[in-house]
Amino acid sequence: MSENAPEEKLSYEQAREQLVEVVRQLESGHVPLSESMALWERGEKLAAQCQAWLDGAKAKIDAARSSADA
Repeated sequence: MSENAPEEKLSYEQAREQLVEVVRQLESGHVPLSESMALWERGEKLAAQCQAWLDGAKAKIDAARSSADA
């Protein structure tokens, strides 16, 4: 899937991989300020999507545990 695909269309693994690449580029220090700002914004969206995937997985686990305890 494209690097510019909407975050909600990415799997957790794809979003995480793209987030790692964004961080690598930002940490390199070789990106102009305007591009750094765009990368930062993309990274924020990717991080939020990764967190949503993790929250969803946790909710499923919690629900499974609750029904197993009942």
